[in-house]
Amino acid sequence: CFAARAELNWDVGYVYGSRDDFTYRRAIGVNGELPFPPVHVTQGDTLVINVHNSLNVPTSIHVHGLLNNGTNYYDGPDMVTQCGIPPGESFTYVLETKNQFGTFWIHGHTRHQEADGFYTPLIIHSRKQPVIVYDEELHMTFEDWYTGEFYVRQAYIDSLNDARTLTPYYSKALINGYDGNKTAPITFVPGKRYRLRIICMSINNWFKFRIPGHKMTVIEADGVESMPLEVDGLSMGPGQRYSVIVTAHNSAELNYIYNVTSYSRFITDQQGLQPIVYTGLIEYKDGAPTKNIPVLSDDQLVWPEEAQLQAYDKQPRLPVDRQIELTVKRF
Repeated sequence: CFAARAELNWDVGYVYGSRDDFTYRRAIGVNGELPFPPVHVTQGDTLVINVHNSLNVPTSIHVHGLLNNGTNYYDGPDMVTQCGIPPGESFTYVLETKNQFGTFWIHGHTRHQEADGFYTPLIIHSRKQPVIVYDEELHMTFEDWYTGEFYVRQAYIDSLNDARTLTPYYSKALINGYDGNKTAPITFVPGKRYRLRIICMSINNWFKFRIPGHKMTVIEADGVESMPLEVDGLSMGPGQRYSVIVTAHNSAELNYIYNVTSYSRFITDQQGLQPIVYTGLIEYKDGAPTKNIPVLSDDQLVWPEEAQLQAYDKQPRLPVDRQIELTVKRF
């Protein structure tokens, strides 16, 4: 099977809209769209992205999780591995997937432009059979979306004596690119096995995700296949990605509710604003009643811990030939 060359033309510019159905504001999109389409390639492909900068400030892009071995000048961090693309200019990224596959995302890496919407999923499909064979795959993205642009929020936060305070520019959550409580239902067909690729494309907030009445089996974490691990839910920090297998029930008589909790670990809780719980529909049948499931506390549930996950290929540990001792103190 031969690798392909996939080429995209991205015009990065300002767009206006109300993604959270609350605040109409300026954001950053591609080719006039926000959200803009996910990118799909296959393991071994070369992904070419021609980026034209229609902003009034520099820009750059970064593929979160792609190694870029030998081509770090395509990695994207502005003034680290490249100069930003000046306004009105263009730059071409040639991204080699090589042996990598899994769930990734692409985002701006200049002036925190990812905080204003400049991101999208990247799925690198494997050329081999997955850990668990499934019938269909679905994507879910979680985002924290703020009432002000990043540079406005940064100036405000820098002026505070206590950055743990909930600012006037507090976040709401977007699920699959739109207001968390108004996201379109996820359709399940009875008996089918689904791979959910879940990406936390947030800036500050963590997210917890559950489908009460369904178990999840983790098969991938951050672009690495893992030995199957059954869990009740996922806890995800900014940038994290999981693939889980969910098997639909055999009956279409009932629909189910999924829960997404958005919260920040370093901002004081405030009723109704921090944390926020969003719900959506797992739809087996249009108009079917929703199953009533008792609410369980987090400590009654199984959540994945990174230390529990084992790589599916079980490669041996790299040999250690040098030891560095560090002393860590709290001041």
